[in-house]
Amino acid sequence: MLAKSYIEKILDYAVSCGVDYAEVFFEDVERTRFNLVDMQVVKCACGHESGIGIRMFRGLECEYLYSADVREEKVFGLLKEHLGLGGVFGKRTPLSTIVPHGIVLKGILPRDMELKKKVYSLQEAIKAGKSEADCVVQGRAYYVDADQGVQIANTEGVYAEDRRVYTRVRFTMVAADEKSESRQTGFIGPGAMQGPEFLHTETFVDQARKAARSAKRMLGARPCPVGRMPIIIANGFGGLFFHEACGHSLEGTSVANGCSEFAGKLGKKVASDKVTLIDDGSIVGEWGSLGIDDEGILTRKNVLIEGGILKNYLLDRMDAKRMGLAPTGSCRRENYRFAPVSRMTNTYIAPGTDKFGDMVESIDRGLFVKGINAGSVDPVTGEFNFNTGETYLIEKGEITVPLMSATLIGTGGEILPKVDMVSDDFALAQGYCYAGSGQLPIGAGQPAVRITEMTVGGKEL
Repeated sequence: MLAKSYIEKILDYAVSCGVDYAEVFFEDVERTRFNLVDMQVVKCACGHESGIGIRMFRGLECEYLYSADVREEKVFGLLKEHLGLGGVFGKRTPLSTIVPHGIVLKGILPRDMELKKKVYSLQEAIKAGKSEADCVVQGRAYYVDADQGVQIANTEGVYAEDRRVYTRVRFTMVAADEKSESRQTGFIGPGAMQGPEFLHTETFVDQARKAARSAKRMLGARPCPVGRMPIIIANGFGGLFFHEACGHSLEGTSVANGCSEFAGKLGKKVASDKVTLIDDGSIVGEWGSLGIDDEGILTRKNVLIEGGILKNYLLDRMDAKRMGLAPTGSCRRENYRFAPVSRMTNTYIAPGTDKFGDMVESIDRGLFVKGINAGSVDPVTGEFNFNTGETYLIEKGEITVPLMSATLIGTGGEILPKVDMVSDDFALAQGYCYAGSGQLPIGAGQPAVRITEMTVGGKEL
C-alpha cells in the first residue's frame, strides 16, 4: 500500500492547482485465470499488478489520470503536465479513516491453494458432469480468482482501505445427438466474494452436473414461436433481465444527463405494484459485493423501485452533484485504469407471494425462460433485447417442449407495468457487467416473474 503521507501530498498538490475535489485510488491485485477443455488446461495466466488513479473535479468537469508507475517523480510529473505548477495552498478536509463493512472472506486466500489443486477440482467437476449422460460429450470450464487490495482517499476527508477476494467458475457442458446431429450447451457460473475453498464441496461439483442436465434437456429443441405472448422468467440469473431492462437506465451515468427513460420520474409510478427492485452491494459473501465502493463510500441496500414507485437512482459523487442528490455507494471500476462511475452491484427483484405452479397454469400459450445468455439495452430509449438460453413452450397450463434460443424485445417502461405475478422462490446468481468503467462482477436475481405480454423473436413453428 502507499504511504498515507504520500497520498496526502498528492491531494495537497491537486487543491493547490485549484481543483474542487481530488481523489486517489491505489490498487494492488493478484489474479489467476485458466481454461479447461475436458481434462486439458488450454490457457492459464497468473499475475500481479498495481497502479494509481487520480480523479479531479472542476465544477461539473472531471479529469482522470492513471499510472502503473507509482513512483513520486512519475505521478507528480503527470500532475504537473495536466494541472500546471500549482499556486496558493488550497484547503482540504483532514483524512479520517472509513472502516469498510466486514464482508470479506473468512476462508483461505487464493494464493493459499496451489494451482494444480484448483485445476484438479475443476477436472473432477467436469468428470462428474460428463457422467450424467452418454450424450454429454464435452465439458469446458473457466476459472478466475482475485485478491485485490485498495486504498481510497479524497479531499473531503475520506481515507479507506479494503480487501476484496473473489472466486468464480463457469461451466459449459455440451450434449450431442448423433441421429439428429443436434448439439446443445448448458451453462452455469457460480461465484462468490470468498476464496477458492468452495471448490472442494459437493455443492460445487453439482454445478457441472446441473449444466450437463440442462444441455441434455435441450437436445431436440424446436424453433421458438414468434409474436406477442406471456412470458415466465425463472428465478436466479433470470434477474439479468431486469438488470438490463431497467437497471442501467437507473444508473447516474444515464439519468444525470437526461439520457434515460426514467430521468425526472422520482416518486412516479413506473412499474406494477408487484415490482420492488433493489441494488445491494453490502450482502455478505456475494459476488457483486464490496466493503466500500470505489469512492470510499460504504455500500448499502438501495431500494430503486418500491411497489412500482421509482424511489432512487444509483449515483456516484459527480452524478449526485449534477442532480443535487446524495451519492449511494454505487461507484465502481474494473481497475485503476478506469475512472469510476455509477454501476450496479447485486441487483434483484424482491420476492412476492405468488406460486410458480399458479403462474404456469395461468398461461394458455407462452414461454418459460429458464436461462438468459446475454442482453443489452439503450438507456436513452429503454429498448432492450435478450438472447434466451434454456427455454420451453407453455401449452394449456403445462411446460412442454424445449425451444431453440429466442430473442426477447421491448422497453423497460413498457415491460415493468406488465409484471403481474411474482413468486416466492427467490435466488441470486452471478455474472459480469460490461459498461463504461469496465468489466465488473455483479449479482442478478429474482423469484420467477410473469409478464403478461411481450415481443418474442425467433422462427415460426
